[in-house]
Amino acid sequence: MPVPAILPMTDDHARQVLDIYAAGIAGGDATFETEPPSWEAFDRGRLAAHRYVAVDAGGAVTGWVACSRVSARPVYAGVVEHSVYVHTAYAGRGIGRALLEALIASTEDAGIWTIQTSVFPENTASLALHARCGFRVIGTRERIGRHHGRWRDVISLERRSPTVH
Repeated sequence: MPVPAILPMTDDHARQVLDIYAAGIAGGDATFETEPPSWEAFDRGRLAAHRYVAVDAGGAVTGWVACSRVSARPVYAGVVEHSVYVHTAYAGRGIGRALLEALIASTEDAGIWTIQTSVFPENTASLALHARCGFRVIGTRERIGRHHGRWRDVISLERRSPTVH
């Protein structure tokens, strides 16, 4: 099955993006969040130039990727944190990889040298995806936060651009 088209995320994708986010939240191993934000908060918190959706032939959003600045300090201008989500019905079809590759290309074109993320250790599919896309584990933050009444660890990953210096 071909990978859906990768397009810039727009307001027209809002409902489907937030539905996929909500499904990831409900799965329990994607995020500390317990409910998706409003579209306004989502839109405000992510860099417009580095947000993409995967869309199938019928126009349905099958996944998304977006990133945020990690700091307003100039020294961190080239560092972003990202999230990538794929609709459960489309898992294992290369959509996550296509989305991450689009994000990597756009951030490198913009001079961003580091993309970072944190993943629950139980989310083995996400860890494998990030490894395939050149991310490396930089450490484990133990008991970093409580999630549904229990302490959770996260694995911190980063991808340093080989072309942005």
